[in-house]
Amino acid sequence: MPERRKNPVGRAATAEIPRITLGGLRLAVLDREQTANFTVGMVFPERRIARPLYLTSANGEVLARCATEPVTDRLFRAADLINADGQPLVAVSRLTSKTPLPERVATTDLFHVVARKAEAAGLTFYMFGADEAENARAVANVRKMYPRLRIVGHSHGYLKGEALRAKVEEINALAPDYLWVALGVPYEQAFVETYSPLLPDVGVIKTSGGLFNFLSGSRPRAPRWMQTAGLEWAWRIWLEPRRLFWRYLTTNPRALWLLLTRSGPDSGRSARG
Repeated sequence: MPERRKNPVGRAATAEIPRITLGGLRLAVLDREQTANFTVGMVFPERRIARPLYLTSANGEVLARCATEPVTDRLFRAADLINADGQPLVAVSRLTSKTPLPERVATTDLFHVVARKAEAAGLTFYMFGADEAENARAVANVRKMYPRLRIVGHSHGYLKGEALRAKVEEINALAPDYLWVALGVPYEQAFVETYSPLLPDVGVIKTSGGLFNFLSGSRPRAPRWMQTAGLEWAWRIWLEPRRLFWRYLTTNPRALWLLLTRSGPDSGRSARG
């Protein structure tokens, strides 16, 4: 594997990504294609940094939680890149910035763009998270959709203690270019903070939320018109009312307030989100 050390070229590339502040977090002004191209470029030896590149996503719930949970806020601000996974964030950016977000970059959509590029470039995936059956179904479906994509390994996310540490060592030995971590907020972000130092041979870690549920087919996406209108949260409540109704009832009003009061003009460039 390429020697992993401080790389000013890779760090400069990360620092040059334009960002704007929305709801208190600094988000990358990139569309799906640009995000995928950036991550693909960063896995090659001449641009890699001394640890995995850390990408995550923010929606209204994340904004609300970062404003009230200091640990969650710290975990998100440690990211190299934060994409906007929420149509309301895109809409507000058009009112507050000269360089608004070009589109929503949902992980569920980004995965397929990256998978196509990785398949063409011979890059490798590892898929970590969800329960055993869900993980296996997701991987099987991805292999059907992208038969030339090299998935070097996969594992459910219900591991702790020595079992988890052994799995992290196994992942690093396999040295995937992309590690997709689907444990939910803020557990997947905490995983990155804790285990990135033990994964020097991984190129990119992308936190993935409920991605594997969609890849497995166990959870359908909202109709396109609801996604465009910023109503995918309503679709999710309809699918899982007992689990999600109270969550969105408490986080949506707070997120709206944050978007109206803690969004601003262009915030320039920075190596971290």
